[in-house]
Amino acid sequence: MNATILHESRGRIRLRLRQRRMTLVQADLLEAWLREQSWVRQAAVHERTCCVIVYYDGDRRAVLEAIRRFSWQEAEQTVTLPARSSRALNREFEEKLVGMVVCRAACTLFLPPPLRIARILWHMIPFVGRGLRCLFRRRIRVELLDALSVSLSVCRGDFETAGTVMFLLEAGELLEEWTRKKSVEDLAACMSLHVDRVWLRTPRGEALVPVSQIRPGDAVVVRAGGIIPVDGVVLEGEVTVNQASLTGESIPVPKRPGGAVYAGTVVEEGECVLEVKQPSGQSRYDRIVRMIEQSEQMKSAAESKAATLADRLVPYTFAGSLLGLALTRSAARALSVLMVDFSCALKLAMPLAVLSAMREAGRSHITVKGGKFLEAVAAADTVVFDKTGTLTHACPRVARVVPFGGRDEGEMLRLAACLEEHFPHSMANAVVEEARRRGLIHAEYHSKVEYLVAHGIASTVNGERVLIGSAHFVFEDEGCRIPEGEQDHFEALSPEDSHLYLAAGGQLAAVICISDPLREEAKEVLASLRALGITNTVMLTGDSRRTAAAVAAQVGVDEFRSEVLPADKAEYVARLRREGHTVLMVGDGINDSPALSEADAGIAISGGAAIAREIADITIAADSLWELAELRRIAMALMARIHSNYRFVIGFNGALIALGAAGILPPAASATLHNLSTLAVSLRSMSALPSAPGR
Repeated sequence: MNATILHESRGRIRLRLRQRRMTLVQADLLEAWLREQSWVRQAAVHERTCCVIVYYDGDRRAVLEAIRRFSWQEAEQTVTLPARSSRALNREFEEKLVGMVVCRAACTLFLPPPLRIARILWHMIPFVGRGLRCLFRRRIRVELLDALSVSLSVCRGDFETAGTVMFLLEAGELLEEWTRKKSVEDLAACMSLHVDRVWLRTPRGEALVPVSQIRPGDAVVVRAGGIIPVDGVVLEGEVTVNQASLTGESIPVPKRPGGAVYAGTVVEEGECVLEVKQPSGQSRYDRIVRMIEQSEQMKSAAESKAATLADRLVPYTFAGSLLGLALTRSAARALSVLMVDFSCALKLAMPLAVLSAMREAGRSHITVKGGKFLEAVAAADTVVFDKTGTLTHACPRVARVVPFGGRDEGEMLRLAACLEEHFPHSMANAVVEEARRRGLIHAEYHSKVEYLVAHGIASTVNGERVLIGSAHFVFEDEGCRIPEGEQDHFEALSPEDSHLYLAAGGQLAAVICISDPLREEAKEVLASLRALGITNTVMLTGDSRRTAAAVAAQVGVDEFRSEVLPADKAEYVARLRREGHTVLMVGDGINDSPALSEADAGIAISGGAAIAREIADITIAADSLWELAELRRIAMALMARIHSNYRFVIGFNGALIALGAAGILPPAASATLHNLSTLAVSLRSMSALPSAPGR
């Protein structure tokens, strides 16, 4: 790629491409390619000026060399663009808005008065039509007030007021549609599928390949806890699939051979082979957008209250206008009252505030699936944390492998990695990574793998049953034994580490000790949450009480529960809610899914299991827990803004009605101030929320 450096500072560079124009597709492609690069912190592409702004880490020469080697042809093959482009949506509405303003200005400046009047009369037909439909349906709605105000202005010969009112109403509707569509598409993009690699069945066995290499007709293997990466049909196996992200169904759906499955849904139980129909999951985006637009989850209680209140206030505005006419005999005063209604500002500003807050959360790497969940975060008094992968780092490390029964340490790690690589969990990832670091190649030499949620994995190797998992699973459920004479060796294992137990043929074969250090920011984040009004923090873990107590003391939670199973977590959350608490549940694993569903708002760590992300109402980045404090701040700032909007709308419009009824404000001024205030409160709702105090 040929480009010129326009400006440069430490970690930031601005380039201009040496080409005459850039298409919207090219801009999306280049921006997506940049954001996939490991050295890019942030990137923005401006297609109108052919400029690129990149914030980067690392060596400047390496960055410039990577940009120089960029090729449009290669990028088209390696980068998957979203199904819809927000850039195209913005261009469409920008052109509409500019066209509307230019048309209004041109008509005002250049059309002679008779033609301006004729245009206004033609323009008012749709407004009058909507008003008449409300009248015929015996509904007193804001459309009726708009029609009456425009019609009365025309009847009084005040065509400029009528034209101004219609222009402001249309501009407000356009801004509302633009902001809502942009917010919905941004949210849908956040919820869209992000899968890098899939298990492809080949004649030589299963191979882990990039999803970009998948083609229709390929056979893809998906196991319990895995996300379905493509639209397809089940060829082999029976599974239960969680389709909540697409259909809103809370109950998993069984899928058998011949059944259709869709990209982004999650296998809860079982294992299957899929025949690929649409490799990019093209249907998923449209389904998400449709779900968001139709789902009541998008509406918080504040939004519903605003819409209800707005409709209820319309008859009172209408009655006030008639009362003013009866008392003063002044059509001008009655029209001044009629020009003002609470409905526009309430119906427009509240949803914009919620959607803008959701967009702001998205910029902080927080995905919120509905406005009511932000409201729940603002009202919450209790936060329940899973330990592993949430309060601790999402990538624990293998500290040591302790073999038993005279077995070889390397072989035991190889076997454990072979079993664990099929299932998404932070401890499983640690085992696979340690085997890779030691250069141990773990070929698929076991039979079918069975995964038991929150317990472990079972398989058969060389006719011998092999197990890996928790102590409860290996020793109590499966009845395995410690080799004779090695009890002291077993009891000497470090209590500070988490343990994975590998057994073969009914005897303990190895213990994999995994160190899972606490997140450095965890203690400060909990203190920050308390400063933001959270009164109770709880940690739930499947670890022993001794380990749990040590972690709880380090991180500073108010309570902890140890040796809990998934059902125990969900029951604990349900009990807190029955006691009157508003509960947030934060987790990252398959075993957290029931509790995430049970909470007022479930919050998943983005680096965790796919099913946890799908079931959760909110997803935060895996990099830092500070997003929790940021989420709480955004939610509280949103509720403060909504209450502030209520006060402003009621107070300002009430004052306009009083001034209009008193004859101080003429109808034109009343209409202009009302519509300008509506636009002002809407623009304020779209602006950034107050920033958090420095931490």
